[in-house]
Amino acid sequence: MQATAAQETDSVKTIDPITVTGRAFQQKDDITTAVVRRVEYAVPTSKSSLVTALNTVAGVRMEERSPGSYRINIRGSSLRSPFGVRNVKVYWGGIPLTDPGGNTYFNQLAFNNFNSISIFKGPASSMYGAGTGGLILIEPPAATKKGIGVEYFTGSYNAHHILAEGSWAKDNYTNTVTYAHDQSDGYRAQSAMQRNNLSWNTHIKWNDQELIASVLFSDLYYQTPGALTLKEYQQNPRAARPKAGAFPGAEQINAAIWQKTITAGVTHKQKFGSHWSNTTTGYGAYALVKNSAVRNFEQRREPHFGGRTVFDFEKKWGETGLQWSSGIEAQQGYSTIRVSDNKNGKPDTLQTDDDVTIGTYSVFTQGMLSWKSWNYTAGVSLNRSRLVFSRLNEYPVIEQVFRYNNEVAPRFTVLKKFRPVELLATVSRGFSPPTVAEVLPSTTIVNPDLKAEHGWNYELTARKTLLRGQLHLEATGFYFDLSQALVQRRDSSGADYFTNAGNIRQKGAELYAGYRHFFGAGPLDYLNITANYAHSHFRYNDFVKETQDYSGNWVPGVPMNTLNTQLGLVLKQGIYTDLNYYAASAVFLNDANAEKATAYHLMGVKLGYRRQLKEVLVNVYAGVDNLFNETYSLGNDINAAGGRYYNAAPLRNYYVGAAIRLRKN
Repeated sequence: MQATAAQETDSVKTIDPITVTGRAFQQKDDITTAVVRRVEYAVPTSKSSLVTALNTVAGVRMEERSPGSYRINIRGSSLRSPFGVRNVKVYWGGIPLTDPGGNTYFNQLAFNNFNSISIFKGPASSMYGAGTGGLILIEPPAATKKGIGVEYFTGSYNAHHILAEGSWAKDNYTNTVTYAHDQSDGYRAQSAMQRNNLSWNTHIKWNDQELIASVLFSDLYYQTPGALTLKEYQQNPRAARPKAGAFPGAEQINAAIWQKTITAGVTHKQKFGSHWSNTTTGYGAYALVKNSAVRNFEQRREPHFGGRTVFDFEKKWGETGLQWSSGIEAQQGYSTIRVSDNKNGKPDTLQTDDDVTIGTYSVFTQGMLSWKSWNYTAGVSLNRSRLVFSRLNEYPVIEQVFRYNNEVAPRFTVLKKFRPVELLATVSRGFSPPTVAEVLPSTTIVNPDLKAEHGWNYELTARKTLLRGQLHLEATGFYFDLSQALVQRRDSSGADYFTNAGNIRQKGAELYAGYRHFFGAGPLDYLNITANYAHSHFRYNDFVKETQDYSGNWVPGVPMNTLNTQLGLVLKQGIYTDLNYYAASAVFLNDANAEKATAYHLMGVKLGYRRQLKEVLVNVYAGVDNLFNETYSLGNDINAAGGRYYNAAPLRNYYVGAAIRLRKN
């Protein structure tokens, strides 16, 4: 079962391959996934970013081009993400953070917005609609005990962070409120960031019903320094993009993003007898985004709303059990996108004024039959989306309609529990239509020729537990045959546009090992060690674009090998230490495989003291990231014109912090 942070306050384990949250994949034996838990002192680096925590999962790669600018790659899915998170479905407490246009503002989240993050690798379309790049389910903080807590930490580059949380509970009624403030001047020029985040969650239970209400608000400002050429990167990696030809420099036009988002939702759960239940969620969201870029100044207003309802049936007959889920999810969005000339960081002459309407829905059903040592799962979804563009500043106004209809996405798994090991075989199909930002990229030219990407994924996973449950081993091999893959390009101004890339064959292996040992007598309390390794063999099978033939080339932006190891040691006196090592091999930077970013190795070290003094929990700590002082680029601009690929990450940097929490029984 999945434990909460409050239940694991004495654990240094941050990654464990166990079940995701939710009815759709509630049986842990049915999937290959990973869970990142928010525990008091188990994060080996600063809590200002989730990058290190997510990068501990084999096959997952989170990148930070500059503070506040994130990309998430699950088995290669960042091919479509010059910035932001696309082609990865994200839910927060059952509420979709992914809008109907396919974009997720993951950077709206602060560290204390989650209790755990569950990552599903491979297509999850059989239950969660469009997407070939995976699924992220976030559990918000839960009020398991009364109390308030405040944490402050500061570090290099004038970084200051405040995390506050209060929770109270009475009978079957609980409330949790969180606040976070993050700010930093950034490592590079023109890379300052400031974010204020507020969340509220309430939970009421009565008889056979539950009601959950949630609100998430974020006000974020972050500067965008832009990518550098190799020569510029080598001469001064801290510099922002300079003036080049007719295009101004990033500092000259104050290249930055102003982003305000609010999401609110209500979930109702109802049991009908001993076998049936229903979970229904309704939500509304609004995003206001301004982007001062080298090419133009963009302003977006993006309201959207939707809902999801799932009926569940569960029954056992002796050694036989049946779980069956069926439901529907629908979203509707109305956006206005205005693009103007950029005059010294302010909007000037209007270039384009677009209205965008997007509607999408998915009908799904999935059942799992268990019998003795066997488990069988079969699921399928039917998906449809409709996208309408209207350019209001060109007359006559013409509607351009894009439909992606009747996409069927099945999924099948078979699990066999042998005495020494468990074997899980999975076959699934995923599809993903172009997002709004891909049909209408920052070039402002609507691309009517983009097609939905789709493909079949095949996986085999083996699991084994040794040493009386102290050692867990897991190995997964997969093959994803992806057709019409969407690939990003960049022009000389840094604006992105997209094209379909024929066929990509993604082969890979992911290994996990986790060991935990509790000591008896002596000063040591427990030791926790984890290791995650991923090998990604991703190639274009057939990709011909105009006169260029990229068939057989490596897919850019994906390191062939990544390794993460963590070691946590806790003493009975309250002293603890965490070590984190991450290595990534070299990556190609363009489809032609003509340029390559070098490999890098990162080490993070954290030392702290944690003590319970009656009802007060005190935690003080200090740490260092990038101990080896590596110069490396995290979040390269793939297929950039003029060789502007590089976004330098910080060199060796330090932080120190303290947290206090008052708990009431």
